[in-house]
Amino acid sequence: MKNTDWLAIAQRIQSIAQAGIFYAQDKPFDLERYQELSDLSIKILQNLSDEPIEKITRLFASERDGYQTPKVDVRSVIFNDNGEILLVKENVDGKWSLPGGWGDVGYSPSEVAEKEAWEETGLKVKAQKLLGVFDKKNHPHPPQAWYVYKLFILCEIVGGTLAAHTQETSEVAFFTLENLPLLSEDRIVKNQIEMMFDYYKNPSKPVYFD
Repeated sequence: MKNTDWLAIAQRIQSIAQAGIFYAQDKPFDLERYQELSDLSIKILQNLSDEPIEKITRLFASERDGYQTPKVDVRSVIFNDNGEILLVKENVDGKWSLPGGWGDVGYSPSEVAEKEAWEETGLKVKAQKLLGVFDKKNHPHPPQAWYVYKLFILCEIVGGTLAAHTQETSEVAFFTLENLPLLSEDRIVKNQIEMMFDYYKNPSKPVYFD
């Protein structure tokens, strides 16, 4: 089987294990078995995703208060008047992505898009429209331990000034489709950028969803 098949199996085992741990609190022998399943799935995920096992363990440990659900990644899609798209250079890997990050508790998707754009670019933006909802496994991202939905939200610039760098980014710049830099493929892949340019040219195009 392909690594992506094993990744899906490991993610499903982890989901079943976490649900079992939650619903078997008064059954110690069942808890022990579900915990063993969880530990095994974490080892598989670590081998497939190259994430440190401590990071995966911490992540799943923080989500054991209930049934496991996908994580949500929100990306801000910002164009200038020349039809160029705004990208940020990530400190973590030195590659480029759309501004964005994990959804925050207490913030709506549009608020996350606006907040992330401000924090990573220095621009004040107003969320305008949901462009796409991507299931990460359906696109050529590298394997990752957790299951992710990605929301792409079109934003309009309403103020601020481009920041040379921020706490999370080392550079910010606008790019044409023909002159894209090296992308941080854990966060964004080229076909998704191409789709965002298509939405810029065809604003009435229906929302994409997997």
